[in-house]
Amino acid sequence: MNLQLLETFARRHHGLVTLDAVLASGQSRRTWYRAVESGLLVLIHPGVARVATSPTSRLQRIHAAVLAAGPGAHASHRTACELWGIPRPVTDPIDVMTPSRTRHPKELDGVVMHRPRDRVDLDPVWRHGIPTSKLLRCLTDLGAVDAESVHAAVGHVFTERLASGAALHWATRAHSRKGRHGVVALRGALEEWLLDGKLLDSDLEIEMKKLRSRFPLPPMTFHAICAGYEVDFLVDGTNVVIECDSLEFHDKRREDFERDRRKKADLAAAGYLVVPITWRQLTRQPKWVVAVITRSVRGIQASGRAS
Repeated sequence: MNLQLLETFARRHHGLVTLDAVLASGQSRRTWYRAVESGLLVLIHPGVARVATSPTSRLQRIHAAVLAAGPGAHASHRTACELWGIPRPVTDPIDVMTPSRTRHPKELDGVVMHRPRDRVDLDPVWRHGIPTSKLLRCLTDLGAVDAESVHAAVGHVFTERLASGAALHWATRAHSRKGRHGVVALRGALEEWLLDGKLLDSDLEIEMKKLRSRFPLPPMTFHAICAGYEVDFLVDGTNVVIECDSLEFHDKRREDFERDRRKKADLAAAGYLVVPITWRQLTRQPKWVVAVITRSVRGIQASGRAS
């Protein structure tokens, strides 16, 4: 086999070549089989092999499954989420969607094949060089195979600003039909990420939402604007600002850490009392958090620094 004729194809497909690509290069079917028998190519799926000298990778396995599934196939469901950067377990199978409603003649080892009835937003995009479900589509599909992970996936999408809440709400409407179980999970996740009609930014804010429902805290405005900044919570009628802080988030994003400290300094200079609340305090010491907020409000009111 003349691999030079397949060099461009292999480079674009994570070290993979296909029988169709070999035939298109002018080489014979027999040449393909001889290359596999000699070890020059390592067969992954029928008609798809990797060049023996190319390194193996998760992306290569995903791409091989997509190529083997036939024309129009693309990574979907859990695998599409993975390609979009949403954290997924390493034990996930490879999900591939094919537009054909006819059953694929051969099932692929380690691959879950999906043949959708819902044709909305089905055209794929390219992620890491692999045809992949669009983000809104894969979030909807994720709920059909792993409903419990949808909440975290939606949180990642919001945190990384991959899509807006309006876009996700559009997805729930566009895919809402009988039998689309994934829409139920996505809609439920969105409801958990909403407070006062606005999107929560983190699990910390979700816990604050729960705290407000459990304890008689004073009314608060979520994502109020104070001194030009959007804050997590402003206690109504006061200058008490509650900020939900995540050490892990700031450690990973140094620029966000610096921006957060500047924000708190500007708020303090403008006369606001900023009450920082951490995940550990909120989940392990909820009564203490309530007491701190209550004392802060009383202290502000006593000093006459109401907004």
